[in-house]
Amino acid sequence: MLKIPTDCRAIDKSLEGGLPQESISLIYGEAETGKSTLAMQCAVNCAKQGYKTLFIDCDGTFSSRRLSQIASERFKEIAEQIILMKPNDFHEQTLAIDHLTDYLTKNFELLIIDTITALYRLKIAETPKKTFELNRELNRQTALLAQIAKTRKIAVLTISQVRGVLNDSYSTVEPVATRVLKFWADTIIALKPTENPQIIRAILEKTPKKLQPLTYYLKIGKNGIHEHATH
Repeated sequence: MLKIPTDCRAIDKSLEGGLPQESISLIYGEAETGKSTLAMQCAVNCAKQGYKTLFIDCDGTFSSRRLSQIASERFKEIAEQIILMKPNDFHEQTLAIDHLTDYLTKNFELLIIDTITALYRLKIAETPKKTFELNRELNRQTALLAQIAKTRKIAVLTISQVRGVLNDSYSTVEPVATRVLKFWADTIIALKPTENPQIIRAILEKTPKKLQPLTYYLKIGKNGIHEHATH
């Protein structure tokens, strides 16, 4: 079975090569923790293996400049293997996901949605009375992604923003629509900031092999995000 490497050696080792086919992987974290960079690295690594990625950019933040830094001298060749879609609202996201089987033709091995909760959050802000309805729709979309991953034998990577969760004694961070996204994901990576803005903590919270949560330190650099050597 094909795996999509993240380019973070220890994470890929724990995942026996990278993100698995036929299932959903979830990366979540606060702003500036490298979520989109990690997603882009997966698309680059998919292209290096000769396969295409469908990248659904719900945030409007996909950067060809960042892609050129990560892909380096193979930028032109790799860029041709990454097909970009940019939905403008949650309705367009729904249409894109409902018609994925039309887009995912031969040679696609990876689908990325960055971030799957961005347009959903905007819609909830506009129509708070429809929160239940919108949660149900997000769940339906994620269930459809899981089905497509299995039937098309591709890897699906969803990226999520986070919200603060206040408990009596401490504050934590969870992805928006946590229960929905975590329920459908077989692989979950949480990215957390440290005191050094260039160093982030990655927690492999869930894996297909049901490993105990594992923590790694990663460094965000010009050419991407990789294991931090001093840890």
